[in-house]
Amino acid sequence: MTVDPLQDPVEALIQMLQLADGGGARTTEDIFVGNTITSPRARVYGGQVLAQAAMAAMRTVKPDRHIHSLHAYFLRGGDIEVPITFGVERVRDGRSFSARRIHAYQHGKTILSVIASFQDPAEGLEHQEPMPENVPDPESLPALRETLGALDIPEARATAFERPFDMRYVTEPLFLPWKGAQDAYNAVWIKALAPLPDDPNIHRAALAYVSDYTMMEPILRRHGKSWVEPGMNVASLDHAMWWHRYARADEWILYTQTSPNASSARGLAIGKMFTRDGTLIATTVQEGMMRLPEFH
Repeated sequence: MTVDPLQDPVEALIQMLQLADGGGARTTEDIFVGNTITSPRARVYGGQVLAQAAMAAMRTVKPDRHIHSLHAYFLRGGDIEVPITFGVERVRDGRSFSARRIHAYQHGKTILSVIASFQDPAEGLEHQEPMPENVPDPESLPALRETLGALDIPEARATAFERPFDMRYVTEPLFLPWKGAQDAYNAVWIKALAPLPDDPNIHRAALAYVSDYTMMEPILRRHGKSWVEPGMNVASLDHAMWWHRYARADEWILYTQTSPNASSARGLAIGKMFTRDGTLIATTVQEGMMRLPEFH
C-alpha cells in the first residue's frame, strides 16, 4: 500500500512514519511494517526508509533515551508497491546508551541496513560551528512550488507538489540546466508544509527524511551538472546522521551541504542543519554513486 502525497503531503509523511507493529511478531528482532509515499521514479525515496528505520528503532527504546546517530547502507532499490518490513535487533541497553541494528526488507531481501545509537540526556562540553553569515531569510526566497510547478517535467512537478517540505533555495536550484558558480556548496531552507504532531521523535525522523533530498547537489554543482543531465545515474550508497540538539521540523531550518571529494564514480557530501537563531542541530554525511555517459 502506498500513501498518495498529492492529497496532503504532510499527512502522507505522518502516516508513513506511523509503523504497524507487525502483528506482535518477534524472533530475534522486533518487527514493524511501513507503507510508502508514492514516487514518480517507481523507487522508494532513500530518506523515507531512513526515517522509518529510525522510527522503528525508537519504538524499542525507553521514551527519554533519544536517537543521536544513525549509520545506514542502501543495499537495494525499494519497491513503492510493496510495504517495507523493519526488523530491529536490540544490540545493547547500557546505563546511558542503547544500540539498535535495523534491517529493512522487501521481497525477502534486505534493502537497507542501519546501526543507530540512543543516549539519555546529559550535560557536558559545548561548542558548535557557526551558521553561515548573510544568508537570505526564507520568506524572501521563492518556494519550489513557484519555481517548478509550471514545468512539464514529471520529476519537477513531483518535487513541487508531492514533497511534504517547503524548500527554498539559497543557491540556484539544479532541476534545470543552469549557469552559476561551480562551487561545491549548496544551501536550502526547509520546513514541513504544515504543523507536525508534538512528538519529538516525529520531528527527529522527519529531519532524517528530508536530509536525503539535496545531499548530492554540491557535487553536481561543482561540475556544472543538473538533475536533468541526459544519461546520468545517481544513487545513494550510504548515509550517516548525528542529531546534536532538538529542533522542530515544522520550523525553518537552514540545510547546507559541501563536497570535499568526487572520484571513482562516487561523490561525498557533508551537510549541516541550523535553526534560524544559528543553533547547529544536526550533521549528515553521504556518499553517492554518480555515473555519467561521458565516462562509460
